[in-house]
Amino acid sequence: MKLGLHQSGRMEQRLVQSPQMIQAMQILQLPALELEERIEQELTENPFLELAEPEPDPEPEEQTAAEAGRVEALLEVLERRTADRDLGPPSRSQSARDEDGERALEAMQNTPEKPKTLSEAMMDELAFLDLDERGRKIAEYLIWSLDEKGYLPQPREELARDCGVENATVEELEDVLFAFRDAIHPALGAKDLRECLLLQLDASDLDVPLVRTLIADHLEDITTNRLPRIAKATGRSIEEVKSAIEMIRTLEPAPGAQYGEARSEVIRPDVTVEEIDGNYEVRLNRGRVRDIALNPIYRQMLRQAKKGDGVQEWVKKRVEAARWFIDAVQQRRSTLQRIADAIFVRQRDFLDKGIKALKPLRMQEVADTVKVHISTVSRAVSGKYAETPRGIFPLKFFFTGGTTKDDGEVESQAAIKQRIKELVAQEDPDSPLSDDQIAARLDERDRIHIARRTVTKYRKALAIPASSQRKRF
Repeated sequence: MKLGLHQSGRMEQRLVQSPQMIQAMQILQLPALELEERIEQELTENPFLELAEPEPDPEPEEQTAAEAGRVEALLEVLERRTADRDLGPPSRSQSARDEDGERALEAMQNTPEKPKTLSEAMMDELAFLDLDERGRKIAEYLIWSLDEKGYLPQPREELARDCGVENATVEELEDVLFAFRDAIHPALGAKDLRECLLLQLDASDLDVPLVRTLIADHLEDITTNRLPRIAKATGRSIEEVKSAIEMIRTLEPAPGAQYGEARSEVIRPDVTVEEIDGNYEVRLNRGRVRDIALNPIYRQMLRQAKKGDGVQEWVKKRVEAARWFIDAVQQRRSTLQRIADAIFVRQRDFLDKGIKALKPLRMQEVADTVKVHISTVSRAVSGKYAETPRGIFPLKFFFTGGTTKDDGEVESQAAIKQRIKELVAQEDPDSPLSDDQIAARLDERDRIHIARRTVTKYRKALAIPASSQRKRF
């Protein structure tokens, strides 16, 4: 074996991402609401960023005095930080903090009250229940053991053993549950859907023999729409079975559903497409995303900085960070505008005619048009929405595959799904279309050739039940 030192060279390609590139990609991916928050954060942390709001120019003497005052304030903060060996960013001015406080207060006042969760409602109710110390401990354990529907699927013996109360019995658990059911919901703490419905039946005036029989023995048949099977098993007519099912539908399948309701997500479209004189204008929604600029006060600070005090280096780093952030926000706007333009040039027929006219479109096509990498397109459209004359849609909605028709034209998947939805809406409910029949009609009427399993896939994606469940008796 030969030992020794030697040199060798090799060539390799490597993608190195600078901090500026990483920041630009992060900013590009942010939807409008998150970008607002990011800008607010940067304005708070970097004293050399400011809102680019046009203001009347002050008189030269006033301007000089104001500038000197701001420099003095920043230098004073820096001196304090230097004394503590901390050259972090100085705090914002009192007026800026007051403005932020006013905006925060306004936002809090305009924010709707958060709905109570089931557990919170039960904890509030617990204060009014006539329970001894053991009962309260059991109650607290049961409150935090309920699932999101308000069920207690665990065996009662297991709950009694694990509730933390010595020698707790199933009877004690049931007594506590009864108190909560009387105060909040008659089916609270049910083991499953069947018990949930039966408990409500016990507490209502719907307790007729057929309804109880359907809940106890035929829940699965009801969910799969097997009414003839139920009629045969119970010896009742289809109409009687349908009437009993309508009564069951008035019951609540989830006792906890009325608490902690999820609020609808607030959508603020990043892009607006508007028709003007027969043409479509695509523009970005600036909304509350304010323009930012570099505060020129840094020049005065650099002139007044003393050599070796660390101020000059600190100012340069902060100014550089501010410039990077401003460039990233501007680049986001430019990139998103060009991508949105490319999307809606291709989807002009959708704007004119609706979803049925949506064209197949791949991200690579837009990337080639805009001359960016496909990952840039993916980041740009992620989590963003467009407001169009046809409604508000995610930008990703406009990217879809397609199927070639007889005439060579390519039909998008979204258009095919829309056609399936229309066929189901127009069908005879007494004789609904099977997936094979839907595939045949797409072939005959629209010259779209897709397999039955593809129809099934699209139907399930649209949350449309199978023909056996859609049949009306």
